[in-house]
Amino acid sequence: MTSTVPALGTRTAEGSALQAVLLDMDGTLVDTEGFWWDAEVEVFARLGHTLDEAWRDVVVGGPMTRSAGFLIESTGADITVGELTVLLNDSFEDRISRSLPLMPGAARLLGELAAHDVPMALVSASHRRIIDRVLASIGAHHFSLTVAGDEVPRTKPHPDPYLLAASGLGAEPARCAVIEDTATGVAAAEAAGCRVVAVPSVAPIPAVTGRTVVPSLEHVNLPFLQGLMTL
Repeated sequence: MTSTVPALGTRTAEGSALQAVLLDMDGTLVDTEGFWWDAEVEVFARLGHTLDEAWRDVVVGGPMTRSAGFLIESTGADITVGELTVLLNDSFEDRISRSLPLMPGAARLLGELAAHDVPMALVSASHRRIIDRVLASIGAHHFSLTVAGDEVPRTKPHPDPYLLAASGLGAEPARCAVIEDTATGVAAAEAAGCRVVAVPSVAPIPAVTGRTVVPSLEHVNLPFLQGLMTL
């Protein structure tokens, strides 16, 4: 994707400058939403339970405690949320140690934003141990800060993670572009007052006023994100 990139921080007659880009991780930058479901299926199979494929849309994109609690209640498995969380993280970490595919356009977008000194934060509902493993592959240097799901009192769909990220970058939420792949993440970003680009991974996300939906990151570049500030 080629285009002329206006200088970061410039203002137009229509709106204010883009101050930061906040990115989700699973399903947005790395193609791992399927890994989480596979981990859940595997762990519950070891516990003697079969997961209903329809539950996949329920657990995608949310905090692990919510997903774990839902699956325990739905299956009746004899395990605590804390115990299940450890098993799920172990299974997922094993998968990403073998393969960690990037989403189409992710490497190019991160490189472009870095080249133009755009402040970036990684904002994920995944736990710190998982984020750090992923960052080792995609490059921690891209991000000025990262927010993990087990480091905030309330994670997605609450706005707290995105408010924390914006504050940490010294940016106004309304001047931040958020890129998300799930309805849960979109809800968190919109509740924080950010401009949202949805790139649906597992379940569809409708386009509504103030929300832009694209089929992949290959449709997103810096001028595109700067244009969101004038909407």
